[in-house]
Amino acid sequence: MNTVRFNITLPGEIAKMLMNEPNKSAFIAASIREKMDRDEKEKIKKKLAEAYKASAEEDRAIDKDWDAVSGDGV
Repeated sequence: MNTVRFNITLPGEIAKMLMNEPNKSAFIAASIREKMDRDEKEKIKKKLAEAYKASAEEDRAIDKDWDAVSGDGV
């Protein structure tokens, strides 16, 4: 695996939480990966919600047009 060294600054309470972690780098990498995956899933959920809303509006318009043509809506 290709690795890159970072020098980061963390709040004291976060640093204390990491003190007993045997492999801090792996723990931080996994935490970042998990956070980014969660954020990406949230973006996808928002896009899907917007698409479903647009689709529902289109469906209502088609239903309205169909009701007018079929005579059911009159």
